[in-house]
Amino acid sequence: MGRGKLRIYLGAAPGVGKTYAMLSEGHRRIERGTDCAVGFVEHHGRPRTEVMLHGLEQIARKELTYRGAVFTEMDVDAVLARRPEVALVDELAHTNVPGSRNAKRWQDVEELLAAGIDVVSTVNIQHLESLGDVVESITGVRQRETVPDEVVRRADQIELVDMSPEALRRRMAHGNIYKPDRIDASLSNYFRPGNLTALRELALLWVADRVDEYLQQYRGEHNIRSTWQARERIVVGLTGGPEGRTLVRRAARMAAKGSGSEILAVYIARSDGLTAASPKELALQRTLVEDLGGTFHHVIGDDIPAALLEFARGVNATQIVLGSSRRKTWQYIFGPGVGMTVARESGPDLDVHIVTHEEVAKGRGLPVTRGARLGRSRIIWGWLIGVGGPALLSLALTHVATDLGLANDMLLFLSVTVAAALVGGLLPALASAAVGSLLLNYFFTPPLHLFTVADPKNIVAIVIFVGVAVSVASVVDLAARRTHQAARLRAESEILSFLAGSVLRGENSLDALLDRVRETFAMDSVALLERASDVEPWTRAASVGPHPVERPEDADVDMPVGDHMALALSGRVLPAEDRRVLAAFAAQAAVVLDRQRLQSEADQARTLAEGNRTRTALLAAVSHDLRTPLAGIKASVSSLRSDDVAWSEEDQAELLAGIEEGADRLDHLVGNLLDMSRLQTGTVTPLMREIDLDEVVPMALVGVPDGSVDLDIPESLPMVTVDKGLLERAVANIVENAVKYSPEDETVLVAASTLGDRVEVRVVDRGPGVPDTAKDRIFAPFQRYGDAPRGAGVGLGLAVARGFVEAMSGTLTAEDTPGGGLTMVLTLTAATGHPTAGRTSSAIAQRGRYA
Repeated sequence: MGRGKLRIYLGAAPGVGKTYAMLSEGHRRIERGTDCAVGFVEHHGRPRTEVMLHGLEQIARKELTYRGAVFTEMDVDAVLARRPEVALVDELAHTNVPGSRNAKRWQDVEELLAAGIDVVSTVNIQHLESLGDVVESITGVRQRETVPDEVVRRADQIELVDMSPEALRRRMAHGNIYKPDRIDASLSNYFRPGNLTALRELALLWVADRVDEYLQQYRGEHNIRSTWQARERIVVGLTGGPEGRTLVRRAARMAAKGSGSEILAVYIARSDGLTAASPKELALQRTLVEDLGGTFHHVIGDDIPAALLEFARGVNATQIVLGSSRRKTWQYIFGPGVGMTVARESGPDLDVHIVTHEEVAKGRGLPVTRGARLGRSRIIWGWLIGVGGPALLSLALTHVATDLGLANDMLLFLSVTVAAALVGGLLPALASAAVGSLLLNYFFTPPLHLFTVADPKNIVAIVIFVGVAVSVASVVDLAARRTHQAARLRAESEILSFLAGSVLRGENSLDALLDRVRETFAMDSVALLERASDVEPWTRAASVGPHPVERPEDADVDMPVGDHMALALSGRVLPAEDRRVLAAFAAQAAVVLDRQRLQSEADQARTLAEGNRTRTALLAAVSHDLRTPLAGIKASVSSLRSDDVAWSEEDQAELLAGIEEGADRLDHLVGNLLDMSRLQTGTVTPLMREIDLDEVVPMALVGVPDGSVDLDIPESLPMVTVDKGLLERAVANIVENAVKYSPEDETVLVAASTLGDRVEVRVVDRGPGVPDTAKDRIFAPFQRYGDAPRGAGVGLGLAVARGFVEAMSGTLTAEDTPGGGLTMVLTLTAATGHPTAGRTSSAIAQRGRYA
């Protein structure tokens, strides 16, 4: 069962007619004989939209009670049970009432598509996730109901429903959108001409980008590489702070303005342990980036600006998006900041965008997992204050200030010690206390300029000063350690929560988990090792990073998982406090490995089940389709050998012709069965060489009736790189199928043409055609479309043809013939280095009827 197709009517603003267009499409489908039903449509009291529901089957909604009120939502189970060919589902971005099967309606639609049901839906441009911020800035209204851009981009068809702002406002004024009591307020606020013009421009740009994606997809499918445009790559620098989501959305809007633009979000962590940002916030930002079609990267580097620029140049980026600094004004004394440094050192090849956000100048706060651990710059400043501060204070008191008294002098020196403790921690504070006590003794305690104290009271004062200074420094350092421990425990709990969530979500990517271990602990490589018993050698079940180890004893850190499994990390030795989190990662890795193996066994079971289905179909074919010609041959031979009947020469010739025809049918059926067996076992090995189509196609038409095929192969066609035997067999099967379903008075056209570096062979018939829902199914083995009679084949011809074509790196697809019928499109790779004109062609390769 294939996946259903999604068609979306994208509106520039509410009221442009999305639902009306969707219902009109439903009526058109019904007129064409398609089974179409309404899964959910909300007409909002609009009379013209309500009229369009007449004549459409509406599947009953599901009633839900929430906070004492009754609401109706689409009944997904009822739609799946009804199973129409096409379901009409309005408002793709709608949030379902709590208690519903899914939180969002687009998730309901995903279930219908997975069940093979085609869906026609609607959504407004302001509901796209990447445009939330810009729509709010234009209209002043925050859209709470959003749908990921990727969900809309995956739609098979997107049709823009547009209307000029003036026409939409007239429709609003006439009461065709909202009730009369809401018209004036809407026209004065959301439906202002400027708002509608801006939303219309957003919709046009977004759809234009989607058109470019369709074109690129087509070029990729046909391997057209003659022309490539420069590609914009936008790197988003994340800090793990709350402004990250704003930066990602802004970068997505920038990328949407250019065809083929790519977003790469990067978080740079220091190499001294656990990451310096909230894993929960980073997980949210990673999800947002992936929803918007970008990629998330985690890089290790102590010099953040240098690491960011190195990453950007390594991926050939053209733009960097950074947020305005969250530091307060006084914090700039520690340096210019990441944004200014990157902008200064980016050079002419990189554009740097500094984006404002709500967290600007609110302070960066303490890093979540680094806690109060002091950086290098703070330690340096602490030592400068602890050693240089007392000296400068002594200079000021001896040359500038008047005699303040020993008590006041001690208080001033004590303040310098406290400052050193707050900035640099315990050691700079102790140094400040020692230097300050010596300077007090030398400059301010009689006898002056000597390291002696005449008055015992002054000795007590200096001792108290040293004791207070040491006590203050110890208290500050102890508070810093407790803060660091609390922050570290919080970071560990968030990581453990993430692991627990991944178990509940059923995530099975072992490489992704090991990569997260490597990023979290700043390692070079991580390997999951296992062995069957204590005497067996170790083997790598999975690994990430360069040069993973082969044995746990060769690793810098190893974490046993059970008796015969271990997680081995290389790069540096971890502190003991990190091993608790590492043990949780190791246990999760073992669970994911077991889950992957169970999934692999389930896949093998499905493969065996498919093989059993194929064998059952083969037995059915042998029991009937092969026995039928055998029965005819046996009857003819028995008749010829009969002694009691005198057969005339005409009768004998007819019986012999029947034997020959039956033998040919048997040969054809057995050949297809053998070919399908080769394809399923993977033993087809094409012998690729460069040949002319006019050497192959005419040979493939030998078995068709005279006058049933028109051949059109231009002399200017380039040579193709194929296996001659496989191509001849594939074309013969395709043409035989076309002749079988064509009317007797219509010929089948076999035409060839060039498309870029590809050559297309089209087999066009005027038969009954095949609906879109069956175009892929006709290439499955043992499938015969429509009312094909028994004995007309076992349904392997097109399956064998597609298998042979794909083995030669080609494609075989089905299209509708204009005016009725089916066209098979066979695409092959043109040989390089050969002229496309002036070749000597055979007489058969000329335009004309093949007879």
